[in-house]
Amino acid sequence: MKRLQGRACVVTGGAAGIGEAIVVRLVEEGAHVAVADVDGERAQELAERLSGSDGEVLAGRVDVSVPSEVADFVERAAQAFGRLDGIVNNAGVAIPGSAEDISEADWDRVMSVNLKGVWAGMKYAIPHLRAAGGGSIVNMSSVQALVGFPGWAGYAATKGAILSLTQQAAVEYGPERIRVNCIAPGTIMTPMNQRIFETAPDPDSLIASWNASHALRRFGESAEVAAATAFLLSDDASFVTGTCLRVDGGLTVLGPSGQAT
Repeated sequence: MKRLQGRACVVTGGAAGIGEAIVVRLVEEGAHVAVADVDGERAQELAERLSGSDGEVLAGRVDVSVPSEVADFVERAAQAFGRLDGIVNNAGVAIPGSAEDISEADWDRVMSVNLKGVWAGMKYAIPHLRAAGGGSIVNMSSVQALVGFPGWAGYAATKGAILSLTQQAAVEYGPERIRVNCIAPGTIMTPMNQRIFETAPDPDSLIASWNASHALRRFGESAEVAAATAFLLSDDASFVTGTCLRVDGGLTVLGPSGQAT
């Protein structure tokens, strides 16, 4: 039997990159999945592509920085599927800038999407998970919550806050059989990172340096993050909560000499 057979999950930022891979994996595992994305057309195209699979797929345009839109979509998913067993708070934006250089508008934008979006997903999913007798929340953090990278003050701040929020919520809701975990990906070849490379003065050099920053000497694939997400949503992770699962190819254990420590 598939690990998520008959379960219902919401995935934010689910139309592209890591989010799309997560949706595909959850459907393969037998789940019903509600795909929320600011690109509603792409989310709908994904839902149509996956139609006919074991799990039902629905889609909607959702800006996670607007809590009322998150609330409406979560309610729609719960009504359509008759229950809600999990949510993956994956939606995010990467806006560069040091603490000195980032604009107030960019700071507010990254906070609204990356952090408020995760909070909103949790806030409106938890009552449905409670009604189902428990469930699983997976928040998408980053290795930037664990180690410092120059030029990413706002992004790092949100990803560190997601880790702390995950731990706090795991304690808060554990007695209700609601597990809360986060994932810290290393460099994953996603459309977001592709845009970074395309605008770099020397893309080949940047790609080579990012490869070298991982003990495995390569980027990760979205499907590898999706596999970790499916595990955390499943009963295979029934005694796992408050954990930050690093899916980083050894980035956070690679010392400054380039040797694993």
